[in-house]
Amino acid sequence: MKVKSLKDLYKVYKNSKVLITGHTGFKGSWLSLWLRIYGANVSGISISVPTNPSLFEILNLTNEVNDHRIDISDLDKVKKIVNEIQPDFVFHLAAQPLVYESFYNPFNTWSTNLNGTINIIESLLNIKKKCTVIFVTSDKVYKNYEKLEGYKEKDELGGDDPYSASKSSAELAINSYLNATLNNKDNINVGIARAGNVIGGGDWAKYRLVPDCIKSWSQSKTVKIRNPNSTRPWQHVFEPLSGYIQFAANLQNNMNLKNEIFNFGPGYNNTYQVQDLVKEMSKYWSKVKWEVDDKDISNLKETKLLQLDCEKAKNKLNWTSRWNFEKTIKETTNWYKEYYEKNTVNLKKVSIDQINDYLNQD
Repeated sequence: MKVKSLKDLYKVYKNSKVLITGHTGFKGSWLSLWLRIYGANVSGISISVPTNPSLFEILNLTNEVNDHRIDISDLDKVKKIVNEIQPDFVFHLAAQPLVYESFYNPFNTWSTNLNGTINIIESLLNIKKKCTVIFVTSDKVYKNYEKLEGYKEKDELGGDDPYSASKSSAELAINSYLNATLNNKDNINVGIARAGNVIGGGDWAKYRLVPDCIKSWSQSKTVKIRNPNSTRPWQHVFEPLSGYIQFAANLQNNMNLKNEIFNFGPGYNNTYQVQDLVKEMSKYWSKVKWEVDDKDISNLKETKLLQLDCEKAKNKLNWTSRWNFEKTIKETTNWYKEYYEKNTVNLKKVSIDQINDYLNQD
């Protein structure tokens, strides 16, 4: 069965057993909530909540998810959890996801991103039931020449910083296991999903533009912006998440998609400069101030342009991004306004309403 609509996913995921690694993170929390809307039985593996405030805690997902707090780098514990859950689907998101952080803590970045991926694979080797696994990597796995056209799935891998290198290495590890063992297991269907940075309500990670703006503006402070002229392909968190769950649903019953790689990114018309995003956010937030951060970060290489070509996902999965730049910024900023200015008690309802709004774009 080819999934033609996001609404078809209700019948795919209802009552299924889903394991999400990194479920307490920004993307993991949204994915957990989304799959619970579909009626899935969700379990998660994370070492802790990564930020304070925490989207996972705000959404009260502890009561919705079978919550396992372990280190993804601990193979024995990961094996034990996977064996207990016997999942129908696995979404491997657990990672040290920040480029800047990877410069200051490269060992943890490598251990989490590479060894964590290997541990998930090792834990699946003894699974007897049918299991569909989506390994989520990054757009930064590509060797970046800062070219104008988007990178395609067959383009060269690379990585000059610990984060990018660890993510591209994780893909090499996945492919080596496919050649060595996984291709001989007909019950394990593997796919790789690549996506770039995302924005949306509930992100409080360090070194990210939207959280930096929100944290400063909520305290009536001036936010310092790095590289205001840098171009980014901005996308709402719902875009790649819809891709992951649509990919997994199709992969479950389509052997032609086994071991495939898909890019999930915004359309080319969502490529704007950093200062454009800040100006657009300011339409929804009163009394905002920003200035350029001239701090010397020359030792930290930051790419100026990275665009994905997503034609393959469009053609093979019937997937496309749905929200344009203005809608993306509006929904993102309004979520934070509910949290900071309106002191909305039931942010879970606000979040579910946003997901349903996205689903109703069919």
